[in-house]
Amino acid sequence: MARQKGIIKLKGTIGDITFYKTQDGHLAREKGGIDASRIASDPAFQRTRENGSEFGRAGKAGKLLRTAFRPLLLNAADGRMVSRLTQKMVKVIQADLVSVRGLRNVVDGEAELLFGFEFNIRGKLGTSLYAPFVASIDRVTGEIKVDIASFIPANMLAAPSGTTHFKIISGGAAVDFEAETFVLATSETAILPWDSTPTTAISQVNVVTANSTKPLFLTLGVEFYQEINGQMYPLKNGAFNPLSIAKVSGV
Repeated sequence: MARQKGIIKLKGTIGDITFYKTQDGHLAREKGGIDASRIASDPAFQRTRENGSEFGRAGKAGKLLRTAFRPLLLNAADGRMVSRLTQKMVKVIQADLVSVRGLRNVVDGEAELLFGFEFNIRGKLGTSLYAPFVASIDRVTGEIKVDIASFIPANMLAAPSGTTHFKIISGGAAVDFEAETFVLATSETAILPWDSTPTTAISQVNVVTANSTKPLFLTLGVEFYQEINGQMYPLKNGAFNPLSIAKVSGV
């Protein structure tokens, strides 16, 4: 691929050259590749078809997980989150030691590999919230919980410039990747001042289906605010709000 320069940027195809726009700027590349019908039928491309099938399954699984946590993601996601999550889902599927290649899936894979995934690479939970927390998942009761001991926000919360307040958020979800359904529960604190006053202990319990046999996930995040004339505004439209998968319980 080549990068376009100059005042006029092109989009479309001229001859064998395709011009297009990405997050990295205006690019150009030569058309090429193998005919799709050959890839779909030629035995020589069996591995390609298998890889394509699993990649598509990873993309669908990632979309379902994003949809499940959409209420929390509205204020905490970066522009490359979708592709990063799909790549992670590919790893989950490749960890399936039961199914044959091409039919490997998330359920028989290792959903635990999603632990620690950051939905917003510009604001990571591990470099924002330094207060110790305990995450737990109880399959019997369906309780997906996080406990945070009292902490001093100014000391234990690295906030972006301009922050005056913050809120701790969490979500628990039971995700059925086969039926493409989910059950979600969310929690949040009140909007708290970002200062040297210790918080009270925080305990958020998100209750989903009891005795679920589906993968269970806990996400934990922070939303930053700025107070102006008595009104609270999301800081920089949530550009630096962290949200991370803090606990996973696979099938």
